[in-house]
Amino acid sequence: MDYALIWYILIAVAVFAYVILDGFDLGIGILFISAETTKERDLMMNSIAPVWDGNETWLVLGGGGLFAVFPLAYAVAMPALYALIIMMLLGLIFRGVAFEYRFRTKRGQFLWDSSFFLGSLTATFTQGMILGTLLQGVSVTDRAYSGGWFDWFTPFSVYCGFVTVAAYTLLGACWLLIKMPEGMHQRFYIIAKRCALIMVAMVIILSLWLPLGNETIAERWFTFPQALLFLLIPGCSAYLVYLLFKDLMEHKPVQAYLVVLGLFFLAFLGFGVSTYPYIVPHAITYAEAAAPDTSLKFLLSGAVFLLPLIIAYTAYSYWVFRGKLKEDEGYH
Repeated sequence: MDYALIWYILIAVAVFAYVILDGFDLGIGILFISAETTKERDLMMNSIAPVWDGNETWLVLGGGGLFAVFPLAYAVAMPALYALIIMMLLGLIFRGVAFEYRFRTKRGQFLWDSSFFLGSLTATFTQGMILGTLLQGVSVTDRAYSGGWFDWFTPFSVYCGFVTVAAYTLLGACWLLIKMPEGMHQRFYIIAKRCALIMVAMVIILSLWLPLGNETIAERWFTFPQALLFLLIPGCSAYLVYLLFKDLMEHKPVQAYLVVLGLFFLAFLGFGVSTYPYIVPHAITYAEAAAPDTSLKFLLSGAVFLLPLIIAYTAYSYWVFRGKLKEDEGYH
């Protein structure tokens, strides 16, 4: 049994779960500055207050799992991404503190509102830059990072940061369409349509920029016969974009939200196509970075028990707090 491949898939699942679960509440944080009233900001925050901390469990699982099961990848990638990861964590900390403190004060509430917005924007933008840095590749010599401190700061990685902001904001807007009370969610249809247009345009540019700037990725996507299979991803994406605008025009928020999740999944598949079997693109494969099989087997026995609990807890929390918010009540 290929335990390294099993863990490669599990880490990928954890990262994807984090992106779609924490993505919408980061998007709401970015939209926070657009709220027209304090009451609207309260409702926006209450729409995610019961679940936001559980969503970040998947980030801990993905990062901790990478350290435990792919120690070489962790040792190589972390020095390349230290600055970005520190900025991301600071953003998440400011955002988390804002959740608790803005409901405890009136005089300083504007400070915590700003912290919630800036923390969400910083965390989102740096996550996009981390993605861009990995896609463009990092310098590796003798199984160690050999690049500089600012190698992550490139036009491509910055652009990926903006793409992620647009994508998370769209996801957050669709979530608010589901959760906000009747009469208070109409303007989010306009916001969602604008975000969708921006995201689609930016992803098209990114999809062209990536293979043009990387021969390995270009060869993988455009070499026949596998190109016939891989090109199903942009084809399916185009169809989902059509469905997204159709659902937004017809005011079907749940369907629109699910379609956006589908677009995220196809983007994640595209990332996998571009990087597999590398866990540090395009320098170290998952097999080269994996811990010994005995360690992987031992850790897998714990994951078999832990993952169902996390999934059950997450599903239960969303079930308990399902439905639209009421204007006169909130989580706090």
